[in-house]
Amino acid sequence: MTVLLGCIADDFTGGTDLAGMLVKAGMRTVQLIGVPHDPIDVGKNIDALVIALKSRTTPVAEAVAESLAALRWLQQAGCRQYYFKYCSTFDSTPGGNIGPVAEALMRALGSNFSIACPAFPANGRTIYKGHLFVGDLLLSDSGMRDHPLTPMTDASLVRVLQAQIKGKVGLTEYSTVLKGEVAIRARFKALQAAGYNFSVVDALSNDDLMSIAAACADLVLVTAASGLALGLPQNFRCAGLLADDLVADALPHTGGLRAVISGSCSVATQGQVAAMRTTHPAFQVDPFALASGTDVVGAALEWADSRVKNEPVLFYATATPEAVKAVQVQLGAERAGRLVEEALAAIASGLVEQGVGQLIVAGGETSGAVVQALGVRGLRIGPEIDPGVPWTTAISNDSGRRPLALALKSGNFGTPDFFLKAWSKLAS
Repeated sequence: MTVLLGCIADDFTGGTDLAGMLVKAGMRTVQLIGVPHDPIDVGKNIDALVIALKSRTTPVAEAVAESLAALRWLQQAGCRQYYFKYCSTFDSTPGGNIGPVAEALMRALGSNFSIACPAFPANGRTIYKGHLFVGDLLLSDSGMRDHPLTPMTDASLVRVLQAQIKGKVGLTEYSTVLKGEVAIRARFKALQAAGYNFSVVDALSNDDLMSIAAACADLVLVTAASGLALGLPQNFRCAGLLADDLVADALPHTGGLRAVISGSCSVATQGQVAAMRTTHPAFQVDPFALASGTDVVGAALEWADSRVKNEPVLFYATATPEAVKAVQVQLGAERAGRLVEEALAAIASGLVEQGVGQLIVAGGETSGAVVQALGVRGLRIGPEIDPGVPWTTAISNDSGRRPLALALKSGNFGTPDFFLKAWSKLAS
C-alpha cells in the first residue's frame, strides 16, 4: 500500500474533522484510532491515512512519543507528505503540546522548516497579523479563555508557539498571502534562510488556504488545523498522483436505531443539546451521582430501552462552565472527567447492543472513550454534515457486527440544529 498523505491528529474528533476535509477535496481517506500494533485491513485504493491520537492534553513526553510512533507507522505505509493536525483554536498550554510534537516530527523527518496555520474560515477561525480570531473576537476574548484544560489567554500564535519550542517562529503576513502561491513560497524560503523553523501564516478565507497549501507542496511536514487540507489534494493532482474524478465519500448502507452521546461542554454543543431536548427524549448524566456509586449507566440504558425504538434519544453530561467548575472543585477535574467519559462510553456500548446503528458523539475526549469502548479500530470517512464533521462507518475486528455509522463531533463545531439534521445525510 502506498499512501499520498499521512496525517497525525491530536484528538479523535480532530482526526475525523481532517479526514472529512480530505474526502471533501477528493481523497479517499481512512482514519485509524491510535497507532495499530497488529495488522489491520483498511481496504484498497486509499489516498490518505489519518492516525487519531488522544495526545492534546497528555504529558508532553507522552504526546511526543505517541506522535513519533504514528509517524513511523505512516512512513512504513510509504506516505509522500505528512500533516500534524491540531485544533483550529490552537488548544495548548505554554509547555505544549503543539510545539514539542511539531519539532519532534520535524527532526524525525530531517526537516528544519514548517508552517503553523490553524485557520478554518468556514467555522470562523481566521488569522491576521499572527493573531487568531474566533468569529469577530480574538481567541483570548472567546469562550476558549475559560477552557478547563487548555485556557487560551493569548491570541498571538507567534508568542504561543515560540514559548513551546527551541527554534524560531516567524510570520507570513496577509499582505504576502494575498499575492498568492509564489509570494508565499518566497517568504517561506526567506524565513528558512534567516534561521526560522516555523512560520505562522495569516489566512482569512478558503482562497487564502488554497494559496498557502499550494506553497506547501514541497514541505515534508505541514502543521495546521483541518482547513488547510482543502488545498493539499490539488498538489497531488498537479503532480499526476491523484485523479480528479474520484467519488471519495461513499459509505456502505447502515440501518439501526439512532442516538446522541454528548460530553462536550462547549458553547456550540450546549446549544445543540438544548435544541434536541426540546423535541426528543433526553437523559442527563450527573457526575455527582456517578461519584456516589449510583448505577447511572444501568438507569440510562433502562430508560432508553423503550424510547430509542421510537425516535432518536440524547444522553448528555454537557453543562455550563460554571457547573463544570463546581463539579471539578468537589470531585477534582481529572476524576470528574474520567467518571463522565467512562459512563458515556458504557452507555454507548449498551445502546449498540440495543440496536443503535447510527450514533452521534459530541466532544473529543468523549469520542475517544466511546470508540475505544466499542472496539473501533478505524473509520471510513463519508459525507459531511457540517464543516469539519462527516459521517463515518466503523472498522473493527468483529466481522459479524452490524455496520455502525458514527459522527464524531468536535465540541465547538456544528450549527444549533446539528443533532436534528445529521440523520438526513445518511443514505436511507
